[in-house]
Amino acid sequence: MPEFVLEIGIEEMPARFAPQLRKEAVEILSRLLNEARLAADAPMAGATPRRLAVRVDNVPETQPLEEEVVTGPPARIAFDDAGKPTKAALGFCRSQGVEAADLYTLETDKGEYLAVRRQVGGKPALEILPEVCVKLISSLSFPKRMRWGATEFAFGRPIRWLLALLDEKVVEFELAGLHSGRLCYGHRVMGRGPWEVASAAQYYHVLRDQGAVVLDESERRDAVRIRGDELAEEKGGRVVWKDALLQEVVGLVEYPKPVLGRFDRDFLELPREVLLTSMESHQKCFGVQDEKGDLLPYFLCTLNLNPRSEDLVTKGWERVLKARLEDARFFWKADLKAGFDVWLEKLESVTFIGPIGTMADKSRRMERLAGLLADRIDPALKDTATRAGLLAKADLVTEMVGEFDTLQGIMGGIYAGRMGESPAAAQAVAEHYLPAGPESSVPSSLAGAVTALADKADTLAGCFGLDMIPTGAQDPYALRRQALGVSRILMEHGLRVGLDTIVSLAQEGYEGVEWKIPQERVFELLMDFFGQRLKALFTGQGFETRIVEAALGAGFSDVWALRRRIEALDEFRRRDGFEQAVLTFKRAANIIRKQGAEAGVELGEDVDPALLAEPQEKALAEKIAEIAPRFEQMWSADDFEGLLNVLGELRPSVDDFFDNVMVMAEDESLRRNRLHLLQSLVSKLARLADFNALQV
Repeated sequence: MPEFVLEIGIEEMPARFAPQLRKEAVEILSRLLNEARLAADAPMAGATPRRLAVRVDNVPETQPLEEEVVTGPPARIAFDDAGKPTKAALGFCRSQGVEAADLYTLETDKGEYLAVRRQVGGKPALEILPEVCVKLISSLSFPKRMRWGATEFAFGRPIRWLLALLDEKVVEFELAGLHSGRLCYGHRVMGRGPWEVASAAQYYHVLRDQGAVVLDESERRDAVRIRGDELAEEKGGRVVWKDALLQEVVGLVEYPKPVLGRFDRDFLELPREVLLTSMESHQKCFGVQDEKGDLLPYFLCTLNLNPRSEDLVTKGWERVLKARLEDARFFWKADLKAGFDVWLEKLESVTFIGPIGTMADKSRRMERLAGLLADRIDPALKDTATRAGLLAKADLVTEMVGEFDTLQGIMGGIYAGRMGESPAAAQAVAEHYLPAGPESSVPSSLAGAVTALADKADTLAGCFGLDMIPTGAQDPYALRRQALGVSRILMEHGLRVGLDTIVSLAQEGYEGVEWKIPQERVFELLMDFFGQRLKALFTGQGFETRIVEAALGAGFSDVWALRRRIEALDEFRRRDGFEQAVLTFKRAANIIRKQGAEAGVELGEDVDPALLAEPQEKALAEKIAEIAPRFEQMWSADDFEGLLNVLGELRPSVDDFFDNVMVMAEDESLRRNRLHLLQSLVSKLARLADFNALQV
């Protein structure tokens, strides 16, 4: 069956566009073909800076012919008393392109209706694909669209040509002032074209052989990695590959040509991070290291052509990198002549957020908060954490970070190590921005974790107090990431300091600020914000929403314990009888809620044995008393799976109680005693989960 190919030729687009465009093109084309009843193979897509191409094999030449039944108006209004079609029937005939004689009556659940059988499909693919192409191109999304020329059509970059072929035939359509055809353009230098493509099957051959374009991203990536490794090995090293940078480099070239450049060995006096940042951020190059992990005076760059003189081009890259490294060396030496006292003084002139002071103010708050958190986590860390908290932001005013802002924190750690600070404090400074995103690791050291907690909590407390609360996509201070970072640090380091404690301590660190929201309300908003972030985190990890909500409903201040309770509940839901157990315990919780808090009655857990009249309530009271010591022991040991097993032991007694005992007895003393009995049960349930949230 025929092969279809569509190429959208564009002006150079950023490398970051390509992955999403390929994914969208495949998904959209697959959907459009299914809607058009053209059952073909799964689409494939490729992209370079100047083109997006999609290909589909085994496209049917025509749609299949199918018969469908179309219902019309009710039969009772379709004909008049003389048996002639009414306006309703005639209108239905016109809309379906049939005669009245073709109509028949169809019996349905709602009564008799007019109906007609008609054949659909059978349309040639060559007539359907033009609309598919227009819809596909128009549906592709970009961070920003642009218009060009006289056309009103908007796209990520100006479209310069359109190739669309079904085997040897052109799929003809018009878009953005262009007509589709069989011409494509290749590499700007090595195979500009235009090149005529005889058929869809010849497209890739023409593009590669005449246009000098490698369309397949994985092939370009392999070309860079394989040749890069070979070049580095010739110098006794290996490339310091970075996946994100490799992805970007591959998206910048159509004909990858890796070459190895060299720089003066004297530059190796610079920290590894500075050298790699100079290469990666500005030059899109990779460093080369030896077997010990020490950098060698080489770098790997990727050209977008096969040059006449490789040496000449390489020397140009070397000159540019040398200038960058000269700057970095100047900044390095200038910073080493200064020091933290100088930088801390400069922070007095750097605004953090207007109403809440300077970066120097923030540093002092971090110093205090890190010390308080260390007291609660590990008092032995206090000196290290307070020092790291004070120094953490100092590198923001260094020459190096002024040039390479991605090194903030990292340079602070390096300078701290060079200037006599303890290794632990230096590491904490270097790690305090972590985690920098969902895929980023948390600080590896405990002091780094404490310093990071202080930094993030201080920012959250200040921004919320000023009503800078994220809404929709607006989150200029990355507060969602900060809250998620706090939660991940607590979980991954197994820290048991509560979120409520962290938030309160952070709020107390501010003095003399005119808040836009009262601090009591800020505390509530922040805790709710953490709850939302935790819900998103755990549901994103595959846990059922009701499991997460049930665990959150029992409290989430202890984030480490929250994680364990969610895991235990997730295992509990897989057991037989889970749904019935939920109903049982939910019933108990509902009675206590309605007769207690909602009725304005304070219920306790003191049960009077003398008032236990029925055998079933006596049995429940005995069972609760029996498991109480074990429950507390397991709670202290964080054995949440064991605690849920204990609830399983309780359930038969609870069911018997509800089946045979009238909780709301007329005798007030009996009623209150039974409510206290249930309260003693519900108080234990509430520590594990909100059972109302567990019911489907």
